[in-house]
Amino acid sequence: MRVLVIGSGGREHALAWKIAQSPALSKLFCAPGNAGMAELGECIDIQASDIERLTDFAHSQRVGLTVVGPEAPLAAGIADAFRNRGLAIFGPSRSAARIEASKVYAKDLSLRRRIPTARAGVFGLPERALEYLGKQKPPVVIKADGLAAGKGVTVCRSLEEAREAIEAAMVKRIFGDAGLRILVEEYLEGQEFTLMAFANGQELLPMEPVQDYKPVFDGDRGPNTGGMGCYSPVPFATQMVQQESVKKIMRPALEAMAQDGNPYSGILYGGLILTRKGPKVLEFNCRFGDPEAQAALPRLEDDLVDLLLACIEGKMGQRKVSFSAMRCVCVVMASGGYPGKYETGKPIKGLDTASKMKNVVVFHAGTAKKDGEIVTSGGRVLGVVGLGETFEKAREHAYEAVRTIEFEGAHFRTDIALRAAEGEKECGAAAPGCGGEDKLGEDES
Repeated sequence: MRVLVIGSGGREHALAWKIAQSPALSKLFCAPGNAGMAELGECIDIQASDIERLTDFAHSQRVGLTVVGPEAPLAAGIADAFRNRGLAIFGPSRSAARIEASKVYAKDLSLRRRIPTARAGVFGLPERALEYLGKQKPPVVIKADGLAAGKGVTVCRSLEEAREAIEAAMVKRIFGDAGLRILVEEYLEGQEFTLMAFANGQELLPMEPVQDYKPVFDGDRGPNTGGMGCYSPVPFATQMVQQESVKKIMRPALEAMAQDGNPYSGILYGGLILTRKGPKVLEFNCRFGDPEAQAALPRLEDDLVDLLLACIEGKMGQRKVSFSAMRCVCVVMASGGYPGKYETGKPIKGLDTASKMKNVVVFHAGTAKKDGEIVTSGGRVLGVVGLGETFEKAREHAYEAVRTIEFEGAHFRTDIALRAAEGEKECGAAAPGCGGEDKLGEDES
C-alpha cells in the first residue's frame, strides 16, 4: 500500500517512522516532510496547506492511505476534499475538526453534554470580557477561540495579567483572527495528562496516556511552547482514571458530535486534568499531539497502518490497542530564543551517533538538508526519545543522546519525567498512582 503522511514536524516523523514498520507498506510519501522523514520515504515539495495539490498528488499516485499530522489542514477541510475524490484519509471532517478549531464550540459541546470542564465566559468584545473578569478571583485562564499553534492560552496569576492577556488577544490581535473571541475560564488545579483515542463515529479505542511539558524552562517556568518534552505511561493516570475519562469525557464528546451531525473520525485528543473531583477536560484536539505522539508511538505494539484502516473502515469492533511496558521519555531540543525569535540554518552535529544508540530514537522536527548537511529550520528542532524498563533508565538514554547532539543555541529542559522517575524509585514501578508529576492546571496542546 502507498501511504502519504502530511506535515513536517516531530509528530509527522514519528508517524512516518511507525508506518514504515508496517508490512502492508509498499511506498511512503511525506509532504513536505523534513530531513529525518526523507530517510524513510520520498519527500514531496507540497505544503500541508495546499489541499488541492495534495489531493491531486494522492489521486495520481494511487495513494491508499493518507495521514494528516497538523490541525490547520484538517480545520480547512482536507479530509472532506480527499473523501470527495474517493481517497482514504485518516482525520476528521472540517465540521468535526471544530472541536479544536473553536474552543467556544468545544466548551458549548462540553456544557451541553455535562462533560466535566471549567466554568467559562465567552466574549467577542474586550470591554465585556474585562467586565466579567472584574467579578472573578485569580488565577484565571484566557483562551483565544481559534487555532494559535498551541500558544493561544494564558494562565494568569493576577487580574492585571489577565487584563494584559485580553488586550493582547483582542486589541493587539497577537493571535490574529483566533483572538476575535476569547474564553475567560476558571483555573483548574490538579495533574494534567493527555488521552488520545482512535475514533470512528460511535467507536472509541483509547491509547495509553502521555504527559506533556508546555513551559520552556525547568520547573515549569517561562512562556508556554508547543511542548518541550513528554513521557508515557503516566503513573497517576491509573486504569480507573482512564476508564472514568473515557466514560465521562471522551465517549460523551464523540456521541454529542454524532448527534450534532458531525460524526468524528480520526484521533480524538483529550487534554485532561485530574482534579480532586476526578478528571476534567481542558481542551479537545483533532489530531495526534506533538510531542505526545513521539512518546506514545514508540510504545505501540500494533501495526499502525492496520489500526488506521480499521478506524477509517469502521472495523475497530472490540479490539484493543497494545502498548509495551517500556517507559518512554521524549526531550525536545529547541533553537536558541524559542518560543520567541530564533535563527535557523545552524548545522546539527552528532545525529548519526545518537541515532545508533540502543533504546534511542531521534525524531526530526525543524530540520532541513542544505549543502549535504542537516541544519535547523524551526523552533523545535528534534525530539530525542529514550526507552527503558524504568523512567530513570529511559531518562538516562534520552539525555545521553541529547548530550551527543550539538547545534548553535540549542536548549532543552533537564527535568522531563524527573518526578515520575523519583516517584517510581520510591514506591516501585508496579505501584499504581506513584511517580506522578505535581503539575498544576495549565492548558495542554
